[in-house]
Amino acid sequence: MYTTTQTDNGVINNYAREPKMTYASMPDFYQQRRYLKQGAIAALFVSLVVFMSFLVS
Repeated sequence: MYTTTQTDNGVINNYAREPKMTYASMPDFYQQRRYLKQGAIAALFVSLVVFMSFLVS
């Protein structure tokens, strides 16, 4: 177990190990296009749900 310090009354301060940082890269053209399609489908779905709720009420 990895401990950093122990206080006078016996309390041990345990800290999680931090993971190695990785940097995100810009998505390529095809990924951006896929995200755009997914967003359009999601917007269409949400608008259909809202429209349907107005029709039912």
